Amino acid sequence: MGPPEVIDEEPRPAFYAARPGRWLDWWTLLHPPYTAWHLSYVVLGACLAPTVWVSRLLATLLGFFLAVGVAAHAYDELAGRPLRTAIPRWALIAACAAGLAGAVALGVVGVLEVGLVLLPFVIIGPALVVAYNAELFGGAVHTDLGFALCWGAFPLLTAYVAQAASCSLGAVLAAGGATALSMAQRALSTPARHLRREVAEIHGQVTARNGEQIPLDRQRLLLPLERALAALTWAVVLLAAGVAVSRLA
Repeated sequence: MGPPEVIDEEPRPAFYAARPGRWLDWWTLLHPPYTAWHLSYVVLGACLAPTVWVSRLLATLLGFFLAVGVAAHAYDELAGRPLRTAIPRWALIAACAAGLAGAVALGVVGVLEVGLVLLPFVIIGPALVVAYNAELFGGAVHTDLGFALCWGAFPLLTAYVAQAASCSLGAVLAAGGATALSMAQRALSTPARHLRREVAEIHGQVTARNGEQIPLDRQRLLLPLERALAALTWAVVLLAAGVAVSRLA
């Protein structure tokens, strides 16, 4: 999940994007590092609960994978092909519909097992996918804070409630941490995405106090952003894995 050291003249649309190909396009569509990052919030939320039910954790992980990893990303690709995949439009629409339907079905099963306390999360989740990606309400949800709340705080709180059938101050505080981490992700990924997808050329240089002149180019600007994104991805994923192993071992 690390960024490449060498940036092509025509860079790929994301540091984790595979070379164009029939099946590789689907890998790119899933945004693997970011999907793993946000699924880690599910694990952390579940493991904060007094008792961890493995079956509920797995169902919550699958639900968010379908809703965010599949449906939200397919919806995003339908709007302007930012990842430049060759996946047919009908396949993207089918992936979006199937992902949301699968997530809702798992949510309904969760409500039957956990109780009505989970119902608001089952309703709000798909609504957030549509509102965020379609930029409804004048784009009020499609902001840096909206991103952080939708894909940071919400997965963590949903996973906690799915386990404990209630909320807690600890879960709310952890959701705040997930929000802050997601804001940091957004602050790094937005300029990185702009450099890769929209910038044609960069001309300039940095002059150090000792007189050294350092040329600026896309690679020099991209590398620290994407190294930070890759490091944060591994940090959050490994943290979640460590907490899960400690709770479930």
